[in-house]
Amino acid sequence: MQSTFALLLLVASTLAAPAASDCTGTISSMGDVDAAVKCTTVNINSFTVPAGQGLTLNLLDATTVNLNGDLKFGNVSWAGPLFTVSGKSITFNGNGHTLDGGGPFYWDGLGGNGGVVKPAPMIKIKISGTYKNVRVLNSPARVYSVSNPAPLTMTGLTIDNSFGDLPNSKSGGIAAGHNTDGFDASTHDLTISNSVIMNQDDCLAINKGTNIAFTGNTCSGGHGISVGSIDSDATVNNITISNNKIINNDQALRIKTKSAATGSTVSGITYSGNTGTGIKKFGVIIDQSYPDTLGTPGTGVKLSVSPCIFTSCSGHRLILPTVAHLSHDTKL
Repeated sequence: MQSTFALLLLVASTLAAPAASDCTGTISSMGDVDAAVKCTTVNINSFTVPAGQGLTLNLLDATTVNLNGDLKFGNVSWAGPLFTVSGKSITFNGNGHTLDGGGPFYWDGLGGNGGVVKPAPMIKIKISGTYKNVRVLNSPARVYSVSNPAPLTMTGLTIDNSFGDLPNSKSGGIAAGHNTDGFDASTHDLTISNSVIMNQDDCLAINKGTNIAFTGNTCSGGHGISVGSIDSDATVNNITISNNKIINNDQALRIKTKSAATGSTVSGITYSGNTGTGIKKFGVIIDQSYPDTLGTPGTGVKLSVSPCIFTSCSGHRLILPTVAHLSHDTKL
């Protein structure tokens, strides 16, 4: 009887015990990562990731991540990325904390075109779910590369590369920051909303993908919101660009397809309620000769757009297939 009773207690205790994943993992150094990602709650405290290493979180499904302090990344010439997060149905709470890429160490006005090797992208987002309230400061080059496996909302984010607008001792009198794209998206089912991007390149660049919405964001100092550049055999469909403010950018809204591209389609692009102010080159440009802007357009990308694809076009019409532009300060 005693042995039977003991066995029943053991079985009951085993059944009542929480699964190994129902735990909280804490990351305060790189040595904590492997154990922490075995839990479905992961708390990240403030620390510095050593130079030449990337912080990689391969998360269990339905994990909640809480960024509870600022992260800095040591500086050394290498390809990166500095931070990668992957998993399904993830809730990533940045809580307003900062990922500091140490950009001034790398910035030389060249971006990816030469000079010191820069970690690019700085951050790879490979999750579905929600990624919110994260501040990125001084990325070495491109910031976010997004390739979500299922629907993802990125919201309440800040990218502050504004210090890169200034020259430094390595940049030869031009802006030190370069190729600092905010979001590079070649993906599906992505929403980016209510975020602020201060940079020196595209605020958003969509190279391929479907069901992407970019709404309620502010883009300052860069190259505007871009569909493209579109290369061969790419499909872009059902893209919504709405209620964004584009300030002091080279252009506000742009579709750019490579002149040599073939077998690609761009369709279902909807713009509404966007406002461009202080635009330096084009309010709106559709360019089929990229990278030779205003050059001879290619014919291998099928564009399907209406004569006026913008809300409040104010009598302006878009001329296809070469280039179109509205006034530099206009409601788009």
